Amino acid sequence: MAKCIYCGCEIFDGRVMEVCDNCGKGVWGEKMFNAIVKNMDNARDNGDLCHMNNTCELPSEAKT
Repeated sequence: MAKCIYCGCEIFDGRVMEVCDNCGKGVWGEKMFNAIVKNMDNARDNGDLCHMNNTCELPSEAKT
């Protein structure tokens, strides 16, 4: 289970960033935090967060 890096509460939704909603909105504001979470989730889904990690699979169109 992930914990927020600011307040230490548990994060249940498996997001890439280890920041809870309350702390994220407090640090960046609601609109910016939502955009950051959305972009990080999209990057994870596209495989863009696996730089130099041999355990990560490339997206199917990039495999040769």
